[in-house]
Formats: sequence, C-alpha cells, structure tokens
Amino acid sequence: MQPTFVLVHGAFANSFSFAPLQAELGLLGHCSVAVDLPGHGFAATYSRAYQAPQDLEGLATAPGAIKGVTLADNAAYLIGILERAKRNGPVVLVSHSRGGMTATVAANQRPDLIDRLVYVSAWCPVDLDVGAYYAEPEMATVDAKGLASAMVGNPVELGLLRSNFRTADPGVLTAFKAAFLSDGTDEEFMALLNTFQPDENLDAGTPDDRAEAHTWGRIPKSYVRLTEDTSVPLAMQDRMIREGDALTPENPYDVRTLTSSHLKWLVEPAPAARVLGEIAALLPADS
Repeated sequence: MQPTFVLVHGAFANSFSFAPLQAELGLLGHCSVAVDLPGHGFAATYSRAYQAPQDLEGLATAPGAIKGVTLADNAAYLIGILERAKRNGPVVLVSHSRGGMTATVAANQRPDLIDRLVYVSAWCPVDLDVGAYYAEPEMATVDAKGLASAMVGNPVELGLLRSNFRTADPGVLTAFKAAFLSDGTDEEFMALLNTFQPDENLDAGTPDDRAEAHTWGRIPKSYVRLTEDTSVPLAMQDRMIREGDALTPENPYDVRTLTSSHLKWLVEPAPAARVLGEIAALLPADS
C-alpha cells in the first residue's frame, strides 16, 4: 500500500508553503496531506491593523485566535489527522522546524499511528527542552536580535507571539532573508514571506515533551539535514541526531542531507520530494 506523507509546518507557517512540495510528491506517485495546526492557515488572525497602511499601535494590542493554543492542543489535533490517514495505509510523518515538537509529542503518545518519522531540520528535543537548546553553543550563530526586531506587542499580554512580516524596514527584511532563504532570490524571498502569518502560540514545550525511548524510540526515523540553515544551524541538527541515536542506539536515525537554507527546500522542492520518496521506500513491504 502507498504511504501517506503527513506534513507538519513550523512557526508562523501553514499548509500553504507545502503546496509545491505536494505537487512534486504527487508527480512521483505519492499521497500527502499538509496539516494546518490550530490557529494556522485559514484559522489565522489577520487584523485590519496588519494591512497597509499599517497601524502598529493597533497591531500591538489586537486579539489573535491562536491565544491559549498549547503544544498539547497541536499534538491532539495532529493525532486526529494521523488516525484518519492511518485508515488508508502506512503513514510517514514529516515535520519541519518548530513542527518537530508537535510531531515528537504525537509520537510519544501514539507510536502506533506512525510508520516512519522524518524530521527536516526540525526540533526533536531529547536531553533538553527546546527553550534550553537556544542557550547552547550550537545556537550561538542565530541572529536572535534581528528576528526579535520584528516582534510586535507584549507576548504576555497578547497571549501569543506576533511578528510583523509585512514590514518595509530594510534591516528587518535583511535579517529575515538571512534566517529563512539566504540562498534564494529577493523575489523568492518576498513571495515566501507573504505566506507567513503574524501570530504563533507561546507554548514551546517542557522537559515532559522530550522524546521518550519506549514510545517515540520504537518508530523508524529519518533526519534530513539542511546544510545552509541559519535558523536551526547544522551543528544543532547534528546534535539532535546524536542525542536521538544515544537514546535509542538500536534504532538510529537514517540521515539524509540537502543543500538548502531553512526554507529553500520548499521553494525548490524537487530534491526534497526525491529524498522523501527514497525514505518511503524504506518501509517494510507488509506495512
């Protein structure tokens, strides 16, 4: 039976960014479904203050639908998708960036629904929770100040993270391009930036949300490294691979590598689609 790829987006993203990848997967004969986690996609909030001409004071206080959404909510929603997908045959769960946290919690809770886990430069916390990793040496090269300069409002008061991706500030745009698509053209970058949504939930997980050997560790898994990623640097990707392998040495990662920034693999998805097809071929014939 043909597996279904279930694709989970990262922070401030949604299912829309997976459309080109899904087209490539489809042309290779693969089934896929791109997930919009709660408060994402058409459930996202785009206030009038976010539109041009922007009202930054209004944007700083406008309510957002994603307020109160937790990592547990994301995982529960994803599990519901996995249950439906599993009725049709094997499931390959693919997560990117912050989406790896949701995938990891879902795998901890329902390993029976997942035939293979695939992390694409995604967070899979093992030794630390995700927030703690940001203080580690592997993250020292990340331009946190440049990205933070686009944040709007007080996250505690808003109950969410809000970023102004429609800014015209050249310094902020330069920081965004360096973080997300340093290997893309300016035109590709602006097109990509306009798929982002302004709000993201606050819950980045706790130590209880780390990968668990007796559940997560039973699932065959792959890690796709992105060599030019400056948001989740290659050193951090390799650290997560090492930690996962140490947690379940009898079930190590199958490791693949793409020459890509954090998001170039979605802008030019043919190589990624081929890699995912190769990974799907690793599923047992009786899956």
